[in-house]
Amino acid sequence: MFKDTKAFSSFSVNDIPAAKEFYGGKLGLDVAEENRLLRLNVAGGNPVMVYPKDNHVPAEHTVLNFPVDDIEKTVRELAGSGVTFERYSDDHDELGILRDPRGPAIAWFKDPAGNTLAIIQE
Repeated sequence: MFKDTKAFSSFSVNDIPAAKEFYGGKLGLDVAEENRLLRLNVAGGNPVMVYPKDNHVPAEHTVLNFPVDDIEKTVRELAGSGVTFERYSDDHDELGILRDPRGPAIAWFKDPAGNTLAIIQE
């Protein structure tokens, strides 16, 4: 039924201008605003829709994962622009990267609305 449908993901925020600045400015994504919605144009062709919600509650899961070639370089660049990385255990290194032999290196951070995003070493 949906095999050839170009599905896309979406999540809410409480402040569209702040989200636009964060995703476009800090993260460097191509962001389009239409009808109070943001469209994050990410590699791969299917956009991510960001919509305003007055009673927004941050998602309890990671809403976006960004695979990168060099996680340390990316974390340092984001930290230099003011992004703070989450630490969920003592297993994170000094940069905030979790290195677990069972999976790829990963670092989590939040957008201005409190939604969790991740950088994952490819």
